[in-house]
Amino acid sequence: MMFWRVARAAIAVALTAAGCAIKAQPLFFGTPLEARGSRGLVQVLQREPIASPLRYRVIVIPGSGCTGMKPVADRYFAGLLHAQVMVLHKPGVDLNAGLNPEHCPAGFVQSDNHASWLEQARHTLRADARSRNGGEHAPQLLIGISEGAELLAGLASEVPNLAGLVLVSGSGLDPVEAGEMQAQRLGQLAAWQDLGLATQSSLADETVLQGRSLRYWRDLWSWRQSTQLIDSPWPMLQVWGEEDALVPKAAYATFKQRAYGRVAPWCSRSLAAADHGLQTESLDGVQQLWAWLENWGRKPGTDLCGSM
Repeated sequence: MMFWRVARAAIAVALTAAGCAIKAQPLFFGTPLEARGSRGLVQVLQREPIASPLRYRVIVIPGSGCTGMKPVADRYFAGLLHAQVMVLHKPGVDLNAGLNPEHCPAGFVQSDNHASWLEQARHTLRADARSRNGGEHAPQLLIGISEGAELLAGLASEVPNLAGLVLVSGSGLDPVEAGEMQAQRLGQLAAWQDLGLATQSSLADETVLQGRSLRYWRDLWSWRQSTQLIDSPWPMLQVWGEEDALVPKAAYATFKQRAYGRVAPWCSRSLAAADHGLQTESLDGVQQLWAWLENWGRKPGTDLCGSM
């Protein structure tokens, strides 16, 4: 049984830019960056604003697996008209793989785990901050998509002029708790518990279980983010689909209950009939989210949730 982290939701994206002065061919360019102090390359996609003026900047952490967003980036991020965009991929991915790669690059499963991903992302964000020192300081948003949202609490302090955190299809719970809820929903709780027992066994880290290395699962079982997110000083927006097949409603509801009374501004917004990719038959929820951020970008000092 491949659990919630292995599935992918295909995302169809509409280009909508009526009434704006848009450059003819918005273009993302990819740059492989060596992450100092860690193995492998961090693959980065970057794009300048489609429309003037530059109002804000977004740093995006994509989801799990070896997804490479270059083939879809221009369409996927089309609604971020006035934003400079940087997409920080997992180390070792193929930028041209697309959202549903048939095969991951050799060695990816063995190298993939939260701790090394976070370390390399930190080094990359520090290098990005140094390169921008003395430059134009637009407000920045840190956006995590699905599993990428689990890195936000550990990366927020690396982003200068951070205006807020955006969780896209991320429950906010510690991943082992959300995973247990998903296993219960799928009737696979026993298999999930067996996986937990394996993380405490003497099996080698290289052992592959449920499509991931045991190193990955051990890291996931010890990963903590929920309290950090709730206690963090940054505004936070959470957006999710009510028909999400990978994260149960109970996980979103539990985090909402725990985050009640959070000191920093925050809100959780669900999209009716939307899936894990925020898609419905009649609505592209990703572009709706970008439209909300564009509204906020016109008055970046306001509450993120006030633009919705």
